This record gives sequence, C-alpha cells and structure tokens, in this order.
Amino acid sequence: MVARVRLPRFLRRRSEGERTGSMTVIEHLEELRHRLVVAVAAIAIGAIAGWFLYPVFLHIVQHPYCGYVNALPKAEQPPAGCRFVANGVLDPMLSKLKIVLYLGLFVALPVVLYQLWAFIVPGLTAREKKYSVPFIVSSVLLFLLGAFVAIVMLPKGLGFLLGFAGSQVTPLINFTQYVGFVTLLILIFGLSFEFPILLVFLTMVGVLSSAKLRAWRRWSILGIAIFAAVITPSSDPYTMMALMIPMLLFYEASIIIARMMKR
Repeated sequence: MVARVRLPRFLRRRSEGERTGSMTVIEHLEELRHRLVVAVAAIAIGAIAGWFLYPVFLHIVQHPYCGYVNALPKAEQPPAGCRFVANGVLDPMLSKLKIVLYLGLFVALPVVLYQLWAFIVPGLTAREKKYSVPFIVSSVLLFLLGAFVAIVMLPKGLGFLLGFAGSQVTPLINFTQYVGFVTLLILIFGLSFEFPILLVFLTMVGVLSSAKLRAWRRWSILGIAIFAAVITPSSDPYTMMALMIPMLLFYEASIIIARMMKR
C-alpha cells in the first residue's frame, strides 16, 4: 500500500464548495480556524523581525520628545534630559515585548489582511474576487500613511500636553506609559485610515451606495468629528484635526469610487 502524503492547506486545491461559497457551517469554522492559525504564525514570525526593528522604532518615537526637551530653556529641562525612566523592574522588559509584538503585527499585516480577505472571498461574486490584490495593497499603504501622520503630529501633541500645565511643571516621562501612548496613537491612526476600505467594501457588497453616502454626508461629518475627538488619546486639537480631515477626504473619495463602480 502506498502511503498518501497530506499536503499543507495552502498547497491543496480548494474544494468546489470553497470556490463557490457553498460551504457548510462546519467548513466555515474550519476555514476560520485555518486563517487564524496562519495569521498568528505570520505575526509570530514578524515578531522575530520586530525584535531587530525595536531600536529603530524606539529612536523614531523618542525623537519628538527629545525635540521638545531640547527646545526648553536649560532651567526647565528635566534632570534625565530626554531619556525615559522606569518605575518597576519588569517595566522595560514588558514594554519591549509589547513593542516587538506590535512590530510583528505590522510586519505581518499583508498576510493578516490576505487571510481576512480569503475568508470573505467565498461569499463574493467572481467580479468582486478580483479586488483582492488592490484591497491588500491599499490597506497596507493606508495603514502606513496613518502611522506616518501620527508620527508627524506627535511633536505638536506632545508640546500641547506637556506644556499645558505651564513652565513650573517639569515632565519626567515613564517609559512604559510613553511607548504605550505612542503605540496606541499609531494604531488608532493606522486603523482609522482604513475607513475608505470599509466604505468601499460595504458599497461593493450592496450595503451602501453612492446615493446613501451623499445623503448621509452631514451626519457623517458630525460623526467623524465626534469620533476623532473621542478616539485620539492625546485629546489635543492638532491630533484631532490631523485625524478628522483625512477621514472627511476619504469619505468624499469613497463616494467617487462608489459612483465609478456604478453602485
């Protein structure tokens, strides 16, 4: 008897049910489990690269704070300069591990997005399946753009927050809190810049249309303004405007794309 070799899932030919979207509930759950396993494995591999990218990331996020400190008069600069402080023995280690994990997610983002799209694809039409590559590429680029805007606006936000109490208060920044704050800011901007992808997808599957988007424009402007004010961790006007204006532009771009798709 010849032993049968079982190929990995990603090398096997997809079944007729997977190609047409007529899968059972059990098959959908198995497909979801497979996609999650691949995504988690990709993040774990990305975390290895994140370990080596950690010094670069730390330099990027520390630079705005050093710029703020160096701009202060000598008498108002904190005793530690622009170096961070740690309040606990485990804080540096735990913070580094969190950053490495976030960097791993960032490195594995194309794979994670592909797994998300591949899970959704069986329920789409043949025409809609052709948008897989543009979906992944545009999602990654928009996330990168959001992260870039967050880093660019960070000095403005820091200047507003740290200088709000006046020159009598000298900041002594905790490493864990600062890195968590910056990471959260980058994540919020990156995910918020995926807003047009969500609108275009909902338009593509028939939930939204260009007519609905135009009719809801005023309420959407109000909702985006409230969202930007609530979701930004710094709550300063510069960061809020930096998030709100691109989202408004993305909303208008989504209307144009919906009309081009004749939806």
